[in-house]
Amino acid sequence: MVNEPASLEDMPRPKRTSVELLRAAAEVWDNEDPDIGYLTRLLTQTNLPYRDPGDVPVWSRQNGNVHLRVEPGQRRQPDGTYRPIYPYGILPRLLLIWMSSQAVKTKSPTLVLGPSLTMFMQELGLKPTGGAKGSITRLRDQMERLLKARLSVEVDGGLDRDQAGQISVALRWDLFWGKDDQDPLLPSTIQLSTDFFNEIVQHPVPLNMQALAALRGSPMRLDIYAWLTWRMSYLQRPTVVPWAGLMLQFGSNLADSKQGRQQFRRDFAKHLREVQLVYREANVEVTDAGLAMRPSRTHVPFRGMRALSA
Repeated sequence: MVNEPASLEDMPRPKRTSVELLRAAAEVWDNEDPDIGYLTRLLTQTNLPYRDPGDVPVWSRQNGNVHLRVEPGQRRQPDGTYRPIYPYGILPRLLLIWMSSQAVKTKSPTLVLGPSLTMFMQELGLKPTGGAKGSITRLRDQMERLLKARLSVEVDGGLDRDQAGQISVALRWDLFWGKDDQDPLLPSTIQLSTDFFNEIVQHPVPLNMQALAALRGSPMRLDIYAWLTWRMSYLQRPTVVPWAGLMLQFGSNLADSKQGRQQFRRDFAKHLREVQLVYREANVEVTDAGLAMRPSRTHVPFRGMRALSA
């Protein structure tokens, strides 16, 4: 039997980071009218690397019969050569949620980043900091990586049918990175590719933005939260997702070895517990066989949207 998430009284004394998450989770519980954002269904089923894959030609993930391949963009080096650059970690996920949300709300593939870099970063929940390792440098780096990436999606229909398609995230972009006291003559813009825009507006999954802010310290937490919200929109009977399938979907930075599989189970269980602090309605439990799931309320009602199914 799948147990309900433990109450605060039942939990062991948390570490400082856990205390901060508990406080953020309590704010999510108390907010009856949260801001709603969106992410395209495709990127709740599969997602980007957690760490830089490095100099490899392609990176892939799988969720059931859905296969995602990420082809990196190329960055020119000072000597005139090029090297592959993959989007990875938390920032591309925040950017994709922002892009998806803006596309759904404005019904336009042309996204305006706002009057200043500071305001845009605040929308992402980031504090602008300078320097080689500051948030501005990291955001510029990951935006380039994401906007230049190309996604290939294949759906295995068995012997009778195969579906596939390639999607570029953006068609073009014009970004100004000057200081906030130097207002650009034109706003920074990103024009999504037609295929990516259509994928977003045809299959949007609503997400609680306050919950995402509480969970954003880990890319796996963000992925688990978005996936559970989507999965619960159509789950009608109890099911168990086996560990092998979970690792294909979420275990992108670990080797497929006994040690790697054990580490993945520990990591997944830890991050799932943290997600359940925010998404208490998710009736799921880690078992020896995998993740046991029972039909649960979505964290954000789909409000008239057709329930999405695999």
